[in-house]
Parts: sequence; C-alpha cells; structure tokens
Amino acid sequence: MGPVAVIAGATAALLLLTAGRFGYFSDELYFLAAGRHPAWGYADQPPLLPLLAHALDTASPGSLTWLRAPAAAVTALGVLTTALTARELGGRRAAQTAAAGAYAVSPVMLQMGHLLITATLDIFLTTVTVWLLVRWVRTRRDRLLPLAALTAAVSLQVKFLSAAFWAVLLVALLLAGPRALLRRPLLWASAAGALLTAVPGLLWQARHGWPQLAMASVISREVTADEGGRALFLPTVLSAAGLAGAVLLCLGLGRLLVTRRARPYRFLGLTFAGLCACYLLVGGRPYYVAGLFPVLWAAGATGLQALRPTRPRLWATGLAYLLSAALAVQVLPVYPVHRLTGRSADRLAMESVGWPDLAASVARVYRGLPADRRRRALLLTDRYDQAGALDRFGPALGLPRPYSGHRGYWYLSRPADDTAPVVFVGADARYLRRFFTSVHRRGTVTNAQRVHNLNWGTPIWVCAGERGPWRTLWPRFSHLDADSAAR
Repeated sequence: MGPVAVIAGATAALLLLTAGRFGYFSDELYFLAAGRHPAWGYADQPPLLPLLAHALDTASPGSLTWLRAPAAAVTALGVLTTALTARELGGRRAAQTAAAGAYAVSPVMLQMGHLLITATLDIFLTTVTVWLLVRWVRTRRDRLLPLAALTAAVSLQVKFLSAAFWAVLLVALLLAGPRALLRRPLLWASAAGALLTAVPGLLWQARHGWPQLAMASVISREVTADEGGRALFLPTVLSAAGLAGAVLLCLGLGRLLVTRRARPYRFLGLTFAGLCACYLLVGGRPYYVAGLFPVLWAAGATGLQALRPTRPRLWATGLAYLLSAALAVQVLPVYPVHRLTGRSADRLAMESVGWPDLAASVARVYRGLPADRRRRALLLTDRYDQAGALDRFGPALGLPRPYSGHRGYWYLSRPADDTAPVVFVGADARYLRRFFTSVHRRGTVTNAQRVHNLNWGTPIWVCAGERGPWRTLWPRFSHLDADSAAR
C-alpha cells in the first residue's frame, strides 16, 4: 500500500494547499448561517453539514482551510478505500494503485474534495459502504453489516438522496444476489437502527410540508437549463470520472455485468446502471452516481492485471494518468483569479469570488440611509447565498443580520412585524412592488476582480411601505427557484 499512501497524501496536500484560494462556495455560506440555527432538519438537507460547518468555523473563525480540511481528509481516505476495494476484488498491488490513482485524478473527486458540501461526504460514505459490502461478499462476516448500517445512518444525516442508493441496491440484490445477504437478521436490525436516526429529520420535513421533495423538481429544471439536461447526463458522468477514470469505469462496469468471475459482485454493476437510469428519468445531477465510481475503477483495474505489463503498456498507462492529472487539477483554484474573467472560466470557481465585494456594495447603500431609518433597516436578499455572504461579511461592516426567502434560508428566521425600510439585494422592481409601495434602485453589486458571475450587476434596492405585516408577507417571500421572474 506504499504507492497508494503516497497518492492519498499528495491528494490531501494539494487540496489543503488550494483550500484557502478564491473564497466560499454558495452552499458553504448557507451552511455557516444555518449552523447558527440548530435544528433537527433543514429545508434542503439533514442537519449534519450545517452543524459541522458551524463547529469548524467556531474553532477557527473565517478560516477556509480549516473549514475544508474534513473534505480533504475524506477525499484522501476515499483514495485508500478504493485501493482496499480493489484488493477485496482480487486486485494486486498494481491494480490497487491504478484504482487509487483513478480516484485521485478524477475531476469530480477533486472538485468535491475542495469544498465542504453534502456531495463531498455523500460520495465518501457511499465508497466506504460499497467496500464493506464487497468485503462481506468475500468473507461473509456479519459483523461488517452494522458498520455498513452506520455509514448509512451518517449518510442520512448528510443527504436524504442516499436512500435512493439503498433502494436500487436492494432491487439489484433481489435480481442478481447474493440473496443470502438479505436473509441476515443482523442486516435488517442494523437497517432499522439506521432508519431510526433519520426519524427526527423526517418529522421536521413533515411539519414543514416536505420541502425536500419540492426541491426535486427545482433541481430537474436547473439541470435542464444549465447542465444540458438528460442528453448530457452520461457524457458528464464520464467526464467527471476523468480520462483514465472513464476507461476504467467502462471496463469495470462491463466486468461486473458480464464476466463470470465477477458474478458475486454483479449487484453493484446493476446498482450503478439502475441509479443512472433513475437520475436520467427524474433529471438528477450526474455526480449523484459518483459514489459508485470507486468500485467500478477497482473492478476495471483488477480485470486489467491479467494483461502482461509490457514496457509500451506501462508507458501508455503512465502517460494517461499524467494527462488525467493535468486535466483534473484545473477544477482546483491553481491559477490566477484573473483567468475567471474569460468566457470559458469554471463556473463553480467564478461563484466563489466576490462575496466580500457584495457585502461592501450593500454596506454603501445601507450607510446612505438617514440615520433614523438605518437603525431600523432590514436586509433581504433574493438568493440564499447572497444572504449567507452578508451574514459572513456584513457584521464587520456594521450591517444587521440578513433575511432571505430563498430555499432553506426562509426557514431560519423572519423579520419582526414592526415596519422598517428594506435594503433588498436582487430581484426586480416588478416583483418587489408586490410587497412594497416604494421601490428605488440605489446600487449595483460588482467585484474588484471584475468576474462576471451571477452576482455581477445585481441591483440593490431600497424599499418602503410594506403591503401588510411581516407575519403575512413573509410566507409570500418563500421560493425555491433562484430566478425571481420564475415565481
């Protein structure tokens, strides 16, 4: 495992070295704000990530590197777990190294390893779960089943989407076996325990009208509008795996589904295919299936070890991994920020720039209010990430805590019923006149780097004359779509 440990260490080092560049991602800003409002659940995810983000930020306030250190750690552990999965499948040292290398040069794994978001932990937990299942198939040691249930329990506190993995896995086991797994009492007892941990979050969802279910149609619309829809789902899955990873993924899937030697693990190939079919049908994001990449890489690398390692093949393999690494590293902020001004700039990186500038733009408008009005003024934003940025950078500028009706932020708190002027970020005058009698534009969001991201050019309004008390207005502000014109 020496080469694998080197790969894992290098991956962690790269992620930690780049963790503090550019700025927060939108979901990270939301998690930091949500974590200050502890709850059994939130509108768009279970409670673990907000609480973890808040704890990390409390330990080292404002440190991006510290906030993202767990993401780098689980990515490095994912490299090691992939190698262990290859070993369980019969892979020797070269196969283990090849599978681990595929993880390390996969764009989706590096990109998620750069951020503390739900997908980061979800991918890792699925990787560990699959390794435990593969090990159980080989050893039939039932003590592994409570460990798999533990990963499931943690997954359900990260992302309810993990339930889809277990549902498809169950169908795959019924179709392809080993059905002996389904006859283990310890499996069902462990599964019951895992489900029990999700009850508080499910009760929260039920009390608030199941907003998590409503998010499914929102995500489907976003995938269609911004990510090419169903037509680009499978090509995006392959590109997310990386150059070398796409080859191993296809080889591994074919091996699991077709070869006789891999028949005991066929259920995992069916699970991957089934999840792809499900997310194609409902319009899910391609990275939702990335947690099964490692077992496919492990299967592909194990199948290739039968080939004679001639010098040309070794050179070709090394070149493929070097090229994969060179391409994959581009998803990390390893380049100057001015490159984000180009048309081909990475969208995720672009949306990590300019948050302090947004707060400064709002502060200029806020300070322009007369003193008596400024003391009572409210800050509202059209999007949750804008509110998260004001929550993070606003206090140092003398700004009050913000509110937003967007997604989960709407549930965190609502304005008091006393009337007050409102500084509103985003939306348009037509939308705002539904709630206020006076709407005037007083500023525009820009950033010093001149990166034309979603916030660039966003209007800042001063609104007054609420058309009713906040207790009746606030429910009308709730929205899941990012575009106010879609409401």
